[in-house]
Amino acid sequence: MRKQIKAGILIMVILLGYVNAGIAYGQQQSKIRLNDEWKFLRGDLGGIWEAFRPVKPGSPESVPFWEEVTLPHCFNHEDAVDPDMNYYQGPGWYVNYIDISNPFNGGRTLLHFEGSGQKTDLWIYTTKIASHTGGYNEWTVDITNAVAAYLKNDSLAASTNGKIPVAIRCDNSRELEMIPSDLSDFNLYGGIYRYLNLIYVPAAYAETLHLNASVDPGGKEGRLSLSVRLMNFSSAEKVQFDIVIADPSGRVVETYQKVTDMFTDEKEIIADTFRNPVLWSPDTPYLYSITLKIKSDAGEQIVTEKFGFRNFEFVEKGPFILNGERLLLRGTHRHEDHAGVAAAMTEEMIRTEMIMMKEMGVNFIRLGHYQQSGIVLDLCDSLGILVWEEIPWCRGGLGGEAYRQQARDMLSDMIDQHRNHPSVIIWGLGNENDWPGDFPLFDQDEIRAFMKELNDLAHSLDHSRRTAIRRCDFCKDIVDVYSPSIWAGWYRGIYTEYRKWTEAGIADVMHFLHAEWGGDSHAGRHSEAPDKVIQQIKSDDGADERLGDASLFGGAARVSKDGDWSESYICNLIDWHLKEQENMPLLTGSAYWPFKDFSTPIRPDNPVPYMNQKGVVERDFTPKESYYVFQSWWTDKPMAHIYGHTWPVRWGDAGEEKMVKVYSNCDEAELFLNGLSCGVKKRNGQDFPAAGLRWTVVYLEGENELKVIARKGDIVVTDEIKQSYQSAKWDAPERLTLTRIKEENGVTTIEAKLTDGNDVLCLDARNVITFGIAGDGSLIDNQGTSSGSRKLELYNGRAVIRVRLSGQVSFVTVQTEGIPTAYIKLEQ
Repeated sequence: MRKQIKAGILIMVILLGYVNAGIAYGQQQSKIRLNDEWKFLRGDLGGIWEAFRPVKPGSPESVPFWEEVTLPHCFNHEDAVDPDMNYYQGPGWYVNYIDISNPFNGGRTLLHFEGSGQKTDLWIYTTKIASHTGGYNEWTVDITNAVAAYLKNDSLAASTNGKIPVAIRCDNSRELEMIPSDLSDFNLYGGIYRYLNLIYVPAAYAETLHLNASVDPGGKEGRLSLSVRLMNFSSAEKVQFDIVIADPSGRVVETYQKVTDMFTDEKEIIADTFRNPVLWSPDTPYLYSITLKIKSDAGEQIVTEKFGFRNFEFVEKGPFILNGERLLLRGTHRHEDHAGVAAAMTEEMIRTEMIMMKEMGVNFIRLGHYQQSGIVLDLCDSLGILVWEEIPWCRGGLGGEAYRQQARDMLSDMIDQHRNHPSVIIWGLGNENDWPGDFPLFDQDEIRAFMKELNDLAHSLDHSRRTAIRRCDFCKDIVDVYSPSIWAGWYRGIYTEYRKWTEAGIADVMHFLHAEWGGDSHAGRHSEAPDKVIQQIKSDDGADERLGDASLFGGAARVSKDGDWSESYICNLIDWHLKEQENMPLLTGSAYWPFKDFSTPIRPDNPVPYMNQKGVVERDFTPKESYYVFQSWWTDKPMAHIYGHTWPVRWGDAGEEKMVKVYSNCDEAELFLNGLSCGVKKRNGQDFPAAGLRWTVVYLEGENELKVIARKGDIVVTDEIKQSYQSAKWDAPERLTLTRIKEENGVTTIEAKLTDGNDVLCLDARNVITFGIAGDGSLIDNQGTSSGSRKLELYNGRAVIRVRLSGQVSFVTVQTEGIPTAYIKLEQ
């Protein structure tokens, strides 16, 4: 959908270029990522001239100081999780000088933004070309005329050696009349945090191509239509389309050729049927390719897109059906957020994350809570992960007309840009829209009316997908699929009530899907009695999250507030949920919240400040123990994992029996403690916990070795860990110590421990500690992880931090309230 341009720049856009939502979202033959040689300034300029004026060393014009960055880049790559400040929300500037060399005679030159937040303005030299509102939908600017106007001035062009000066201002300032709300449980990042592309096209080219691939439930007849929207800046009167459809091996399946009069709206080019196509599914994500050559007197453009045939259905008050068979949706969620880069994840990082999900057994993902990078959708197509993608109408209420138009535009763009992906089955219209706070008036009728408008818009743009929302009961009858808020065992109730409340949810709506469940875990924290907190929780009080439940203060007893945030508890909660889900024939599926820990401005008091710690991997991809619980239920490739790889010291009385759990999908497993067999156990999915693969053992004082040998048919897998056992009891904490425990590539790992007056490790200590450094080195902090935060809660009386040594001597300190500060001297 063509973007609306602000009135203030309309004349410039007419004279110098135009903006649209995107550019033919397949692979282009002339596409260049503009990653390098950018200068960045966090803050604002007095005017655009400051971005380009000549600067002599030591002159007043040399300030403010710019830094060199590469794209993608986010303003908030570190401060999003800085424990001592709010994350920056304001403007930031990027400047570069770009070589333009369009190979097409009379062709058009485009800048394609895959995502920049949250408002973006573009200048070619000192002329403002375009503006965009929205941090997540793609947008494209035709800069052809602006480039020509700059190069027409010989002296200007000579001063930059023919390169084109480009300035981009991004702004993530707080704004009530924009979506998403700043009340949202995630950062509204600033910057050019997805790829920026330079694209060359002929003067007549495909702006967008849309594929609609469908198949009957039996898979006997597939139907494919291709429509193209052209842009024409040439005098060409005819256009020819050469189309090749191929299978994944490159074998040509069908070819077409069509010649028509030139057009500039959207027009169907082919509509055909295919007998017995190979179907796309999570197990066999079979992707055909379509290569489109668009030929005219203006030149030739080549675009390649992938597609798949699949049929799906949400049965009324029943399961999900894919290609005629029931499929339990085994899902998770994703935020675009990562340690050290925030939203500016590279393609390699994104690929790593999505492969980790698939290797965990995921076949479904809800992309929360905004349109995500096309790279993510491509990977979902190729890996076989079904998708619920949504717009960022999240919390706060409902704003005025500009607010609503942004929501309409973002929904239209999301569908326009991602509708070709066979992985997408749901367009999400909002999240937690029952959450007030941004406006004096919270009108449920107004919200219902706008939700209905968005629902109608989504269906008018794409009738082949379903619509959905999560947690807004007064709108649950509007959308096709609804998820209530069920947090059994975390924000409300106990986890053994999960099935009862989920079955009630299934009965309550036409089509149910459970999005968001789970709980927080502080990586590295473990418990000998993780479920003890359940005794404090009132049962039969519902499992739905209510306003105030997410707070760590006040209200009724709940695990989120009164529990220990241990990995031990969360593994039990997850294990129980997965056991129940496998035996609920009417359940469509669920999506665990989320896959990876992510930063949030509204959780400063969490064990790692400003982090939502519900992920099964940390913010840097380090798996928690819960990752392997999912693997044991959701994967077929034989695996076995002894619980406790990050639990170095267990504790109890001398001779006390302790449970050892093994998470495995194998048929049987044998555990060994210090070389002696503890017996063979058969896996039984309904034997909680760990599907029966658990043993009671007696540890020796000091170091112990655990090993498991698991078998699945003829395949044998093993796992082993070392754990110490401490029977000594500890008194109140009195002493902090620091120890150098690892050296690697100029990075030193330091471990802090909290002991009592007898130097006994306080294994239940949760004190908040703060690391510091003086001298030549630097802490590797502001990562949002349990090993990359200078301020955090201890996990079982310990915590680690890494130090990058860059000189001769550094002193690392650690302190906590009421206990003397400790330090360690580091020398290279």
